[in-house]
Amino acid sequence: MATDFDLVILGGGTGGYVAAIRAAQLGKKVAVVEKGLLGGTCLHKGCIPSKALLRSAEVFSTSKKAAEYGVSIEGVSLDFMKVQERKQKIVDQLHNGVKHLMKKGKIEVFEGIGRILGPSIFSPMPGTVSVEMNNGNENEMLIPQNVLIATGSRPRSLPGLDLDGTHVMSSDDALKMEKLPASILIIGGGVIGIEWASMLNDFGVEVTVVEYADRILPTEDEEISKEAARILKKKGIELVTGAKVLPETLKKEGGLQIEAEHKNGQKTFSAEKILVSVGRQANVEGIGLENTSIKVEKGFIETNEYYQTAESHIYAIGDVIGGLQLAHVASHEGIIAVEHLANEKPHKLDYSTVSKCIYSNPEMASVGYTEKEAREKGFSVKIGKFPFKAIGKALVYGESDGFVKLVVDENTDDLLGVHMIGPHVTDMISEAGLAKVLDATPWEIAQTVHPHPTLSEVFGEAALAVDGKAIHF
Repeated sequence: MATDFDLVILGGGTGGYVAAIRAAQLGKKVAVVEKGLLGGTCLHKGCIPSKALLRSAEVFSTSKKAAEYGVSIEGVSLDFMKVQERKQKIVDQLHNGVKHLMKKGKIEVFEGIGRILGPSIFSPMPGTVSVEMNNGNENEMLIPQNVLIATGSRPRSLPGLDLDGTHVMSSDDALKMEKLPASILIIGGGVIGIEWASMLNDFGVEVTVVEYADRILPTEDEEISKEAARILKKKGIELVTGAKVLPETLKKEGGLQIEAEHKNGQKTFSAEKILVSVGRQANVEGIGLENTSIKVEKGFIETNEYYQTAESHIYAIGDVIGGLQLAHVASHEGIIAVEHLANEKPHKLDYSTVSKCIYSNPEMASVGYTEKEAREKGFSVKIGKFPFKAIGKALVYGESDGFVKLVVDENTDDLLGVHMIGPHVTDMISEAGLAKVLDATPWEIAQTVHPHPTLSEVFGEAALAVDGKAIHF
């Protein structure tokens, strides 16, 4: 059976379903092809379930310290299956919400694997989508005016280190754990690795992180990375940097053992489980790209600034095109792509205004250039920093580690970057993001009256600190 559509979207993750909703708002007849569950990685294997677990870990950790707040709790214990049940309840609620939005927008959802066909009896151009249905029914043929590829990504592994899902896991596998291990070795000290390290440590697991670079979180500002390492070590997490794991040395008898090359010589690590967290790779296989002129470079689909591929009627967004592999980025890219194909003349996305968040304990968030990036780009910079230990609300919360750092152009006073580490900074970074969008100066940020007592005061004080005018430090 062949059906005509204005737009067919391959992938019903955050980028795909948001693009579908926007296209429906513009009056387009839209189909989404999803081989798994609507909501994709973010809803089912990433953002939402991991943050639900992080919240439970935070509550458990805080409960054990309740006496510091004058609250006596006897016999604090953890029921990890209830933690998992709570996580799944949240995921299911949001999944039902996405399905409702598809019905509301009259968006047709095809459950199966979609492949782009070359020129055929259906169309003289590549783009017809053949859907191999999950239910075993015969293939559906979708004939669109435009195609949007939003197939996302999956966890990357290391050559020679096979993921078995039980002993050697990806983050996808770790989300399904029914029981917490006594110890875990996390290979990779990037964002996902550090979030898992923080979470499992708060749950009481003995955690070791091995990172190839000379510091954890190598893409973050160096001062943020250094402060994160200090706090995580204080919590009892072992951090080993500048170490290359040797997959061929893995032994599974009597517990897991693996070796790594380190500047101090070869080192052996032992743990009950291993979590491999070394980045993600785009899902470009099996979707019919070979039937088109679409270019794939270093594993990612090439697009222009409006997300058109080499086939101008086929667009691609999200993790599959590389760049900032973040759910909120995929959503905005999807909206821009849809508005472009609908001739709505959208604004191009300025990636320097995109806020990034790390939901560990402590939280981290940033927007714009790091200090090093700014200097490498030729800016003369001045820095404003302010610590949370001088903020009353942070002391009230019992979370006073961390700081906010502003990177500013010394010549123009333009805000180049904001970097935060401390309590609830993932919620506060949006003020910095708005300041970046509006090209605000430190003076303008400082003129914003931040209510007292709030954690947000730290942003105003950091802005004053740029010119040595901070009040409370």
